[in-house]
Amino acid sequence: MSRVPEGPATHCPYCALQCGMNVAGGEVTPREDIPANAGGLCQKGWTSAELLASPERLTTPLLRGRPATWDEALGFAAARIRAVQEEDGHDAVAVFGGGGLTNEAAYQLGKFARVALRTAQIDYNGRFCMSSAAAASGRAFGMDRGLPFPITDIGRADALLLAGGNVAETMPPFVRHLTRMRDGGGRLIVVDPRVTPTAALADLHLQVTPGTDLALALGLLHLAVAEGYADLGYLAARTSGFEAVRDSVAAWWPERVERVTGVPVARMREAVRLLGTAPRAMILTGRGAEQHAKGTDTVTAFVNLALTLGLPGREGSGYGCVTGQGNGQGGREHGQKADQLPGYRKIDDPAARAHVASVWGVDPDDLPGPGQSAYELLDALGTPGGPKALLLFGSNPVVSAPRAGHVTERLGALDLLVVADLVLSETAAMADVVLPVTQWAEEAGTMTNLEGRVLLRRRAADPPPGVRSDLAVLHGIADRLGRGDLFPTDPRTVFDELRRASEGGIADYSGITYERIAAETGVFWPCPRTGEDGGPHPGTPRPFLDRFATADGRARLVPVEHRPVAEEIDEEFPFYLTSGRVLAHYQSGAQTRRVPALNAASPEPFVELHPDLAERLGIEPGDTVLVRGRRGSSECVARVSAAIRPDTLFMPFHWEGVNRLTNPALDPVSKMPEFKVCAATLERRTPPRATAVAGAVAGAVAGAAVGAAVGVAVGAVAGAGNIVAAGTERAR
Repeated sequence: MSRVPEGPATHCPYCALQCGMNVAGGEVTPREDIPANAGGLCQKGWTSAELLASPERLTTPLLRGRPATWDEALGFAAARIRAVQEEDGHDAVAVFGGGGLTNEAAYQLGKFARVALRTAQIDYNGRFCMSSAAAASGRAFGMDRGLPFPITDIGRADALLLAGGNVAETMPPFVRHLTRMRDGGGRLIVVDPRVTPTAALADLHLQVTPGTDLALALGLLHLAVAEGYADLGYLAARTSGFEAVRDSVAAWWPERVERVTGVPVARMREAVRLLGTAPRAMILTGRGAEQHAKGTDTVTAFVNLALTLGLPGREGSGYGCVTGQGNGQGGREHGQKADQLPGYRKIDDPAARAHVASVWGVDPDDLPGPGQSAYELLDALGTPGGPKALLLFGSNPVVSAPRAGHVTERLGALDLLVVADLVLSETAAMADVVLPVTQWAEEAGTMTNLEGRVLLRRRAADPPPGVRSDLAVLHGIADRLGRGDLFPTDPRTVFDELRRASEGGIADYSGITYERIAAETGVFWPCPRTGEDGGPHPGTPRPFLDRFATADGRARLVPVEHRPVAEEIDEEFPFYLTSGRVLAHYQSGAQTRRVPALNAASPEPFVELHPDLAERLGIEPGDTVLVRGRRGSSECVARVSAAIRPDTLFMPFHWEGVNRLTNPALDPVSKMPEFKVCAATLERRTPPRATAVAGAVAGAVAGAAVGAAVGVAVGAVAGAGNIVAAGTERAR
């Protein structure tokens, strides 16, 4: 068996920047050699080592709430899996994965579902993150890669439009690239319903009504054509479908778009002028534009705009998606998604099935077909004909799923729930079997960041006694099901098999090795085994320079049409409710809420509302309020800020709360739920609570929260040793 790589040089456990860091003696320092952060870290990164020694770490399996041995826990899980499948068939057991798993664990999880369990029912929480951008990029370019160019290209752009992304809070070291762009004379345009810290950095803020990003994109494209910014030579040489798209946006004249979106015509014209006259321009989308029941069409509209301006495939220009989760890119490439096999192959493609089956040593006919998407799978749990057992790795749907109260009920209806996690998350607390697993610095493996750069995560710390890796857990269950020989526990062995399984696919990793990643600080996929000269392939940092990944090499413009949000506001629920992140926390908060410094910076859920609305409702900063929607309600603290529209409420999703209200209406293509807008109302419940007053009042001063977060982002850009967050200095 080859030796698992170890050493202090590793990567952050949080967002898709995958910032390089060194971990030694329980302390973190940033690495200079990883271009995404090049010496900078955010507050989450600086404090990440604290979770390694958290008193809330799970160190022994739990069997129905009591400590158990590994043999007891795995034996119980395997016996119940076998019994459920004997009674109700293979698909009666489902698997739910996560976008934070290493490539090796994500690959092995997909293989485990299809080979050890022979179930079609597998999906993962990345469906809630990147699926709309992935679907739109696939149909336009033939390939889904978050940024089809190195992140350092951003610093050389002359204009950049960011639709629905708040990188200053979600991934602060990203801001260094925007700052470099602006220092060189580039202009930043941000589309967002809130004056987020990122919007506060922008030269031009387009403050849309929630759910109208698609209409805005159609209007910008109308203006680009009408005002002569369409690159007709590029369109003729490198694309197809422009005429149909041009005709489809003819009715989206600027004044109509202003009525729908609330964005003034003059601002739209200025945005198009900046993009249309820039020698190098970029359009990026984030979750704000994508997490809608029309998210795929929204991203398609922005892609159409980028293609009309002639941006994709030109060095220094292009379209990209700001991927969120740590391995959001790699996690969706190698088999966790319901419809995919390793290498970004389609599971219903006979050639793909034959290739992967040959690597796995099974009959292609034994591989199941496509399963249900993430929310559809969760919604079916415990229902007649639905899965009766669920194995869950690296996800916390009690907090993160839409219509979370309903999803919690469905989890409670299962005959068996097995959760592998490092802490007792809200979902793990419901489980029949809880399996304690290693975390980032305690395991080796690869991650693929938002650029498509495959990085090496080294084991830099010993896990607590009694804790096992995800690979060991999968082997343990598979072994008790009679398939353990197919599931090795050594990450390098698994990666070498992943390389063979991905070979020839869209996401081809066959030419990537641990040694190359270490020597080159990451390798861009696609990277076949050999290059055109017969030697090692160099990797592909900019895959669209010569041709797109479609059959004819041309990018496709696809006509799309704006439609209303899935749930309109009305007299009973008169406000738009949107959700997002705050600087101190990450995803469902299962990790960051257990880091004292981060929890102190943002200790509890809140709702942000405009001063005019607060005055009308008699709500003061720090009041306890009840936010209600058609599917549930949530009690939290009021923060009053002019950074939000008067018709809109904002809640962070790091706690149980906002997702009790969110709408599970699904995009018909990507199956993305409509996280970013639903109808709500709110009312004052009680006077301010002492624990909440300080934080709430701090947020009440218009622009204060924005200014603080911008300061943190700027600190991260500088790579400073001291990071200021929520007024508190965090030293190395």
